[in-house]
Amino acid sequence: MVADGLAGLIRTIPGYPKPGIQFRDITTLLLDPAGLSGSIDQLSAALADLKPDLIAGIEARGFIFGTGVAQALGCGLLLIRKKNKLPGAVLGVNYALEYGQDRIEMHADACPPGARVVIVDDLIATGGTAIATAQLLRQAGAEVAGAGFVIDLPDLGGAARLRAGGVRVQTLLEFAGD
Repeated sequence: MVADGLAGLIRTIPGYPKPGIQFRDITTLLLDPAGLSGSIDQLSAALADLKPDLIAGIEARGFIFGTGVAQALGCGLLLIRKKNKLPGAVLGVNYALEYGQDRIEMHADACPPGARVVIVDDLIATGGTAIATAQLLRQAGAEVAGAGFVIDLPDLGGAARLRAGGVRVQTLLEFAGD
């Protein structure tokens, strides 16, 4: 984990989206040119040794960080989208939410079998979406080489769950509590 001044650029909004939650808002980081480029540089450096063919950016903030990491590492960007957002044939995985289910999808032809893929998103909390993304990539025949996140909320256990599923996880910042 690399803090390097980035933590001060993350705004905490108490009680959003419901009482008791401490929402970690990265929009303030995105507004800071040095913070944005620094976070992408640090994430790219942390993931470079994985030598990915593709970066899988999870909708929507993962597209921002994933694009920068893909450019820095010289590989393509694979979009992981919410259901019904992609035209054409898709592969998808349903996964559990706190109350109900959701679905992520990718184009069926977007990931060649055997491709080394690294998952990128802004934050990992419970890990549900990231774990579903790893499952989706493996369903497509990819090798999930690792995952990178700007923020980890370790008390919610998502990074630990992803590691338990055989995925190397890199994060830049940790915030205790929810």
